[in-house]
Amino acid sequence: MPFSKKCSVFKVVLSALLIVALLQLIYLSFLSKLHGKLQHSRYSELFGARKNPHLGEKNSKKERLRYSLSSGGIFDNSGQYRIYKNLIKSDFSTSQKPGADPRSHHLSLVTHTTINNLHHLDSLLERWRNPVSIAIFAHGQDVRFATALVYALSLFCPQVQELVDFHLVCHSEETASFPEQDREHFAGLEEQGCPGVFAKLESHRDKYKNYAIGSNVSYPNNLLRNVARTGTDAAYVLVIDIDMLPSANLHHQFVTMLMRREPPQDEVLVLPAFEIRHTRKMPASKAELVQLYQVGEVRPFYEELCPRCQAPTNYSRWVNLAAKSSGPLEVAYTLNWADPWEPFYIGAKTVPLYDENFKQYGFNRISQACELHIAGFSFSVVSNAFVVHRGFKVQGEFHSRKDEENRRNRLLFRSFKEGLKTKYPNSPRRC
Repeated sequence: MPFSKKCSVFKVVLSALLIVALLQLIYLSFLSKLHGKLQHSRYSELFGARKNPHLGEKNSKKERLRYSLSSGGIFDNSGQYRIYKNLIKSDFSTSQKPGADPRSHHLSLVTHTTINNLHHLDSLLERWRNPVSIAIFAHGQDVRFATALVYALSLFCPQVQELVDFHLVCHSEETASFPEQDREHFAGLEEQGCPGVFAKLESHRDKYKNYAIGSNVSYPNNLLRNVARTGTDAAYVLVIDIDMLPSANLHHQFVTMLMRREPPQDEVLVLPAFEIRHTRKMPASKAELVQLYQVGEVRPFYEELCPRCQAPTNYSRWVNLAAKSSGPLEVAYTLNWADPWEPFYIGAKTVPLYDENFKQYGFNRISQACELHIAGFSFSVVSNAFVVHRGFKVQGEFHSRKDEENRRNRLLFRSFKEGLKTKYPNSPRRC
């Protein structure tokens, strides 16, 4: 073939290759712009400021969050904390008609946390599957992070959207705002959905412990409990820590019991509290729990740190009681409160609130149990339900200032008990 013809063929092939490469570049550019528009649309939907009439329920949820934040929250009685009650309400709560009989919403689980322990909500909902009221304490940059994450949870997690009411507490000088500037922190959540949100929470879990947030930051546990308690319309509440799980079917057992027997307003139903080795699966029934208890994989809550704090429950008696896991809650025996018992219980919403002067470690739950005793409450231990803490509580795993906080709160507890004498002058009981 003559050299000139070879050259022409080479030019044709080269031109074709260049055209193909150019078309590929145009195609890739088009895909990139399309992806960018889709991402912008998704993030505008999640965090954007412009209204879009086609966003439907998601836009409505965004506007409700904006409205909650626009109030600026309210201050607690001390003026130290800002409270955004019902920052995000569940579909269950928003569907309740004003003035409805609270007995139609029988029992709500109440809990509290910082953002680093919020990942426990996943397993809690898997077990509970009923209304939850949760108060979150956030500090500094975590205020914005918490606001964004609870919004994402309510948007992408159907069970959270259906059942969980979120409340936010921060220092009074801090304010929560709509997370419009945080889009880069949430890339991929639209595609990943609910698992992606919980994965984001998991990555935040070891930032700090609840009681070691900062040198001058106190965790207001009792304030949080009260915010979450008063944030639900349920007639009865179960207040537990977020890293605990109730036994399976507890809500159904309680509702079934109500059909036969409604507890007096001055009676609380005590759920024996246990803790389980980290490597073990959380027991669902009493039979599973007793089996693990007998081989030392489950033990009474706080057995190593404060055995007296749960001893009045009488674990040996409870473990040996026959119980049906499928029937209604059954009262096994009734006890008088004894110092320093701090039981977990189901109680009417009218039960006295927690004293908000107690913060950090020590006496925050004992003080409330003490008040119930002075106020004339009885403590009835149920035979067929319980709560379990994930992991053994052991010496050496607490923050460095634990003992100092415990000493300070012990002095506060003495003063608190003196105040109860004035609050309940006719009570013959003492703590």
